[in-house]
Amino acid sequence: MKKTLRLILGDQLNAQHSWYKNDENCVYVMMEMRQETDYVNHHIQKVLAFFLAMRNFSEELRSRGKEVIYLNLDDKENQQELSANLLSIIQKKNIEHFEYQSPDEFRLDQQLRKICDDLSVTSQCYSSEHFAADVEEFEALFKGKKTYLMETFYRHMRRKHEVLMVGDQPLTGQWNYDHDNRNKLPKNHRPPEPLTFTHDVSDLKKMIDEAGVECIGKVNETELLWPQNRSESLALLDFFVDECLPLFGKFQDSMTSEYWSIYHSRISFSLNTKMISPLEVIDKVEQRYYEDEEHAGIAQVEGFIRQILGWREYMRCIYWMKMPEYSEMNYLDHQRTLPEFFWTGNTKMKCVSHSVNQSLEFAYAHHIQRLMVTGNFALLAGIHPDEVDQWYLGIYIDAIEWVEITNTRGMSQFADGGIVGTKPYVSSANYFKKMGNYCSSCKYNPELKAGEEGACPFNVLYWHFYDRHEEKLKKNPRIGMAYRTWDKMSPEKKENILERAELYLNNIETL
Repeated sequence: MKKTLRLILGDQLNAQHSWYKNDENCVYVMMEMRQETDYVNHHIQKVLAFFLAMRNFSEELRSRGKEVIYLNLDDKENQQELSANLLSIIQKKNIEHFEYQSPDEFRLDQQLRKICDDLSVTSQCYSSEHFAADVEEFEALFKGKKTYLMETFYRHMRRKHEVLMVGDQPLTGQWNYDHDNRNKLPKNHRPPEPLTFTHDVSDLKKMIDEAGVECIGKVNETELLWPQNRSESLALLDFFVDECLPLFGKFQDSMTSEYWSIYHSRISFSLNTKMISPLEVIDKVEQRYYEDEEHAGIAQVEGFIRQILGWREYMRCIYWMKMPEYSEMNYLDHQRTLPEFFWTGNTKMKCVSHSVNQSLEFAYAHHIQRLMVTGNFALLAGIHPDEVDQWYLGIYIDAIEWVEITNTRGMSQFADGGIVGTKPYVSSANYFKKMGNYCSSCKYNPELKAGEEGACPFNVLYWHFYDRHEEKLKKNPRIGMAYRTWDKMSPEKKENILERAELYLNNIETL
């Protein structure tokens, strides 16, 4: 049997993979590389969490009798680049065959294809055995169609995996309970204290600092709070199902300055590193519903499953269908640079300040903070989607390009012209008042909508956005009401709004 080298990337920590059942004469390799720390300015917690989880996984493999080569970031043999490291190991270890699991990111897929083309030994790519859908079935489902409706895909996935189904129909006769999942957190309502973990990463942090890796964000070096192995990931999943699932759907869109986690699962880092799988997550939630329907109603359960089986899988399929062109789309031709307060949180807009500061503190914000606060502002202000991509990819612990760029450039910024979202997700201050408590402690007045001094920037930028993009957006049937409202305004009122919006945009760093 040929001596085989198997590569494990930092987001391939799947201990259940079939590789490990048949690995005679195999050597595994894992690497901490500047190639991966430096392609974007990452949150320090993200770098630490990936490295620690990788190290824990390598030790688990060794405890199971596997031979593992692990290159620390500061290893003298580490050439900090995937191709150079692989070639060196293949030569030194007299490797005759190279194998890798299909990477989730386009850039790594292209790099590994090139590496294999240049190798003097044979090579083979394997499935990561993680996802519930594949791109081929996605393409077949939408063959000949102009749009890729997520709901169509989601129903296909429900049928395929027999999730909340009776035959080929939904368990309750209703596919989607999204309408029931839009509630504001009541006053004096206290969500469960989030389950976190304690990991001392001071030595890792020292290594990263000494290497000169530039990072953003904050970290408590003795208490990194994210799960770092499969058992902790499963514990977090259990906590979510037991404590948060009963009200997850109801309050999943809520925004509050009081709590950073609310009822969200926070399992995306564990999922995206493959310490747990989407189907086992879905099965856990579904089985709990069948065992005790009073614990969490169908609206809560379906709302969560839709995020995993529908949205997450859908985004991956879009990514692989549309890359690399997707990464260059800028349908609205936005060109502004990202304001400095996205890196500091120093803005008088309470919603943006809180969301950014929370992101810097925890490397985390829930999906509505990402979409309707920071994403909404970036879209209204006309920020270049490249800048928005880089920020989201760097600041969030769960951000890997396949899931980040489709959410950011597609859902959030409408830069793809409607492939992912059927309309731009923009809002005025009304949305924030309805869904959260930010406006009550903000310098800006959410009630001022006609361009007066002190008017909420979201109010005037909302109309400025629609005015400047009228040619591209007015015929969109989902936003016709916005244009009808705009058309009914007096010329004087329109001018007042647009002047205030221009003033804000020209002084964006002072908002």
